[in-house]
Parts: sequence; structure tokens; C-alpha cells
Amino acid sequence: MGFSLKLCPLVFLLLFFLAFSFSSSSSSSSATQLCSHEHATFLLQFSSAFSINKSASECEYFSSVKSYSKTLSWKEGTDCCFWDGITCDNITGNVIDLDLSCSNLYGSFPSNSSLFLIKSLESLNLSNNDFNLSKIPREIGQFVSLKHLDLSYSLFSGQFPNEITHLSKLVSLNLSNFELKLEEATFKSLAQNLSEIRELILSEVNLSSLNPRYVMNLSSSLIDLDLSSSDLEGKFPHNILQFPNLKSLTLGGSEQLTISLPKSNLSSPLEFLDLEYMRCSELFHSISDLKSLKVLILECNLEGSIPSSIGNLSQLSMVDLSSNNLSGNDTLEYLNLSHNFLMALEQIPWRNIRTLDIRSNMLQGVFPVPPIKMIFLLISTNNLSGEISSELCKANSLEILDFSHNNLSGMIPNCLPKLSKSLFVLNMQANRFHGNMPSMFPKGCRIQNFNLHGNQMEGLLPRSLVNCRMLEVLDIGNNNIKDTFPYWLESLPKLQVLVLRSNKFHGFVHNTKANSSFPKLRVLDLSNNNFVGPLPVHYIENLKAMVNAQEDGKNSAQYMGGRFSYEYSIMVTMKGLFIELEKVLTIFSSFDLSKNKFVGEIPKVIGKLSSLKGLNLSHNNLNGSIPHSLGNLTNLEWLDLSSNELVGEIPQELVSLTSLSVLDLSNNQLDGCIPQGNQFNTFENSSYKGNPMLYGFPLTKSCDGNGMLQQPLGSFHGKVHKLWEFGWRVVLLGYVCGLVFGLLMGYFAFQIGKPKWFVTLFVGQHNQKARNVKKA
Repeated sequence: MGFSLKLCPLVFLLLFFLAFSFSSSSSSSSATQLCSHEHATFLLQFSSAFSINKSASECEYFSSVKSYSKTLSWKEGTDCCFWDGITCDNITGNVIDLDLSCSNLYGSFPSNSSLFLIKSLESLNLSNNDFNLSKIPREIGQFVSLKHLDLSYSLFSGQFPNEITHLSKLVSLNLSNFELKLEEATFKSLAQNLSEIRELILSEVNLSSLNPRYVMNLSSSLIDLDLSSSDLEGKFPHNILQFPNLKSLTLGGSEQLTISLPKSNLSSPLEFLDLEYMRCSELFHSISDLKSLKVLILECNLEGSIPSSIGNLSQLSMVDLSSNNLSGNDTLEYLNLSHNFLMALEQIPWRNIRTLDIRSNMLQGVFPVPPIKMIFLLISTNNLSGEISSELCKANSLEILDFSHNNLSGMIPNCLPKLSKSLFVLNMQANRFHGNMPSMFPKGCRIQNFNLHGNQMEGLLPRSLVNCRMLEVLDIGNNNIKDTFPYWLESLPKLQVLVLRSNKFHGFVHNTKANSSFPKLRVLDLSNNNFVGPLPVHYIENLKAMVNAQEDGKNSAQYMGGRFSYEYSIMVTMKGLFIELEKVLTIFSSFDLSKNKFVGEIPKVIGKLSSLKGLNLSHNNLNGSIPHSLGNLTNLEWLDLSSNELVGEIPQELVSLTSLSVLDLSNNQLDGCIPQGNQFNTFENSSYKGNPMLYGFPLTKSCDGNGMLQQPLGSFHGKVHKLWEFGWRVVLLGYVCGLVFGLLMGYFAFQIGKPKWFVTLFVGQHNQKARNVKKA
């Protein structure tokens, strides 16, 4: 018993310790999970000041980041530490990081926003929203703990408030915005107070009042400086390159800014240098002293030869010398000399180069055989001539091969399809190749973009293309291919663009039996061929990508291709103009079956292709009326149904097509009143010519309020109308007078002498009726 009594205090202490530990643990756990109730209230009040507008953030256009409305996850009564864009301190629960970039926020930014009451913020990112040209509030200076601030491309406007210089703990600051202006006094104060700044991004900010020499007042701790397109003028201090930590300098886009380098003894850790579209003619021969350079962009009117010393930059992996006036050599693995005036291939060293971009020069001679290890060869838009050597087929590492827009001729080597196991892009458009297309595309073909547009190719379309399961673009327009519709391409799972225009394709476009045909097709051009029969309803029903071009979401508003700055291009008729679309958005969608011999009615199902930008069914033999369902094509920008045999009225539903800028319904048999409102108030007579029974604006024949023809009384037609009104009254009066006169004449005639047959028939019947009455 005594032992038990002695043990009790120990047990009690142990239990007390465990209870205390559990309580502390629970309290700590609670603190790491629950955010400050006060901060949650401030955040909800802040978000309520803005509406959600999908057009307020367009991040997909500039990066792979997808815009989405983060504040929609913010719900009262839930832990704000788990809301989108929120990070809390693990111990206090205070909000320390707010990232609402690309959040579709729209509205004016209030100066008394509850956001400024969250003093614990260390990072604030409001980039890529639309704050409706609001001023940056002076209250921003209250975030004394802030280390990272990003207000870029959110449509703030006006001058920077001087209070922003109070944020002395800032490590990174991004205020890029073309509507903002930074005065010299504020910049000097900013440079003096931001002693810990590492990243300063002021791209597109108006710095025209700033003397570039004040840049030297910035902290020597600076790593990244971007003053591109900032309207700086004068001479930029080259001593900036001697900052001990500076690794990235971007000054491009300020055409009145000049820069030169010290002649010798230049030592810098600089890795990235962009001097695009500025004055740097004195710079070039000193650039080779920047031993750490990895990326060099010099599009700044350089002249002369490329110095061999640039080859001593052993770290350099990318150099862009496009849009200069250069000649000479280089020994890099990546070399971009596009948009210059190079004339001889001998000026370009082929050895060791794996990526070569020499587009848009003046190169002459035969097509060169690239090194076996070359990966990308872009040699389009030059003056190359002659035939392609079969030696090209030995370059089995090629992934992109573009020799379009030259004067190359002859037959395409039959071995070329062998490269398709490595090639992603094969672009041969706008040359003078002839003969049959190479036919042996092997299984495992990796080609994504195959472009032969604008040559003189003949024969059949090779069935082996079905082995190219990654094919996205097939453009063989403007050749002499003689074949039937390639229905066998319908199984290609990634085909998005099919251009067969201006060839000798013929026959019916038979309806397929497959449940899923051309599942990704967004651009279909069969124009100017000899196709016959009705429009292919079943194919149209299966064009799912034309129903919703943004179905993938993440791919919306991006350009096709884009691999190593190579975008796909196609030839297309847009708004009546035949042009080369140099970049093809992944949401672009068009349907062109014009200049064939299609017959029958326009199927109503076309109205389901709601993503269409263009629809052209002109110059066929289509009849019937225009489907009302076309009013569902709300993204349509051009519509051409001209030169057919269409009848009936123009559907009123077409008025809802507010994006429509080009309309051609000419040379049909349409009648009735032209719809009015929206875009229809902008179209001219040419949209309707050749339809004599149409009337209404903009034609001279107008309509009344009930949609009936109304002629002005002062016109010739009005006079005819008045004569008609007078004429029918005369005719009616004549009928009445004639009737009365006839009755009178008949009466007198019967009184003088009644015809025997009349007396027998009528008088006899009358007497009989009288006798019957008397008997009754």
C-alpha cells in the first residue's frame, strides 16, 4: 500500500505532463491549420470589390500559365490558408503570401482596400488582371514586410507613388506596364532605398524623363535588370556590366538608347544580354570579353563581319544576330542569322552547328547538304535553285527542315520519307517541284507538319501518309494532284489542318460510316476542285473540334508548333483575301468548300460548328434556303454563300453574328427584306448584288415596318403605284356602271318582247308556284 502511495505522485506528474503535451500539440496543430479570422475577413472584402471577367487575364497568349479565377474558392467560414493563392505562416496563421496572378479580376482598385490592413504580407502578386487604369494606391507603402511585389500587366496607370520607395525590404519588384510612368525623382529614391533588391523589372514603363546614368545608383546586389521598351534616351552607362552579381540585362526596344563597352579589361558574370532594336554599333567587337554569356541577342543594326573572337565564348548556347547587316563566320551549335543580307553559303560554317536559322537572306546556289548531326535547318525565303540531292537523306537527325519560298525545282528524292522517323516538320511550300509525291512514308512516321503548298506536284496523294499518326497539318494546296477525297485520313487522331485547295480532286465526298472521323480537324479547305454531290453531312456532324475549339482549355489562344520558335504557317482565304497565315492559333477554325460542284441544300447541322471563324460555300450549285441555324455561329467573322441558287429570305437570326465583318450573299435568288441591326447596318450593296427580289438597306428599294416592299412616292415606282391605285378605282366604277346599265337594258328588252324560252322557263315556273300557294 505504501508503495502504491509513493507511486501516485509519479503517476500524477506523468499524466499531467502527457495532458500538457497533448494540449500544446493540439494548440500548435490548430495554429498551423487555422488562418487569422481577421485576415479572412479582409480578403473577402478585398475580393468583393472586383468582378470576374475572363478577358481580364490573357496569360495563355504570353505563357503556358492558364488563367483561372482563384477567388472563387474563397468561402466564408472556411480556413483561408487553404484558399487558392494564399499562403499562411505556420505558427501565427497570418497571411504572408497572396498570389492572384492571372485570376480574371476586373474593376477599379480602391485606395481604401482592406488588403492594406494585412500588414504581415511578405509577397504580393497581382499581375495579369485588369484594374481598369486605376492609380497604384499610396497605401502600398504600408506593406513594410514585403519582399516580393509584382503588379505587372494589370492595367494600372499614371505615375508611381513615391510611397513605393518605403518598401525597403524588397528583393524583387516587377511593375511592367505600358500605362505607367516613373519620374526621375522617384527612381532616384527607389534606387537609394531598395538596398536588398535582386530583381528589378520595369519593362514598358515610361522612363523618358530619366537620365540613364542614375541606373548606377541601384544596389550592387542586383542580379536581373529589365528596362526594355522604356523610352530611355541617351547613353547607357557601360559600368553596369561591372556589377559583381548582374547576370541578366535586357535593354531592347528603346531605339534612342545607345550602349558601348570598355575596350578591354571587361569582367562580368553576365549570362543573358538582350540589346534588341537599340543602338549598339560600337559594342560588337568587345562582346567577346563577356566570358560567362549563355544567351546573346543583338538585333541592333550591326554592320560588317562577325568577329571570330565570338567563338571564344565557350558558355554561349544561343546567339540571335537576326535583322542586322552582317557577313562572316561563326562556330556555334546554335546560330540565328535570319533577316540579314547574306548572299553566299560559304559565309556560314556548317561544322558543329546543330541549329541553324538563316531564313530571309539573299542566299543563292544549290540546296546545301547539312551535316549528319544537324537538328534544325531553317533556310526558307532565299534564292536557292536547282534540285535536291538524295544526300540530304543521310541527315537522319533532322527534326525541323524548312526550305520553303525558294526557287528549287526537279523531283523530290524518293528517299525523303525515310527522314520522317526523326522529322517533325517538313516544309517545302512555294518552290517549283514536280512529279509524283514520295509515297513510302514508313510506320513510326513522326511528321507533325507536312507542307507542299504551291508546287507542281502530280499523281495521287500517297496512302502511306496514314502511317504519320502524329500529323497535325497537311497542306498540299495549289498543285496538280488528281485524286478522290482522301477519306482514309479520317482516322488520324491529331489532324487539325487539311488543305486540298486548287488541285484536281474530284467525285463525291462520301459520307463515312465511322462514328468518329477527323476528331481534331479545325481547318478544312477543299476549295477550287471538282467535288460533286451533296455536302457531306456525316463528316460535318463529326467535326467536334469546330464545335468547341477551346475544348482542351490549356491549349487555347496558343500558336500551333512553337517548337524552338518555329510556328506553323498555312495558306488560307480570310475575308475574301488569299494570304499566308504565318502563325496559326489553336483556336482558329474555318470551313471552305467553295468553287466546286456541290448540289442540294445547306445542311442545318453546320450551325453546330460554333467555333467557326470563317464559312465559305460560294460558287457551287447549292439550292434551298439559308438555314436559320447559321445564327448560332457567334464567332463567325466572314460568311460567303455567293454564286449559288439559294432562295427565300435572309434569316433574321444572322443579325446576332456580331463578329461578322465580311458578308457575301450575291448572285443568288434571295428575296424579301434584308435584316437590320448590328453588323448588317455596315454591309454594302456588293454583299447582295445579283438578287433582284431583295430590298431594304443598303439597297435603294426600302421596306416598311412590316417587312414589305415600300416605294417612295416621289420615285418612278411611286408614280406607277399611284397610277395603279387610280386604275383599280376606275375599273371598279366601270364594273358597277356596266352592271346597272345591263340590268336596265334587260328590263326594257323583256318589256318589249319576251323570248319564248324565257317565258316558258321562268314565267311558267312562277305561275306554277302561284297556283300551289292558292291550293294550300
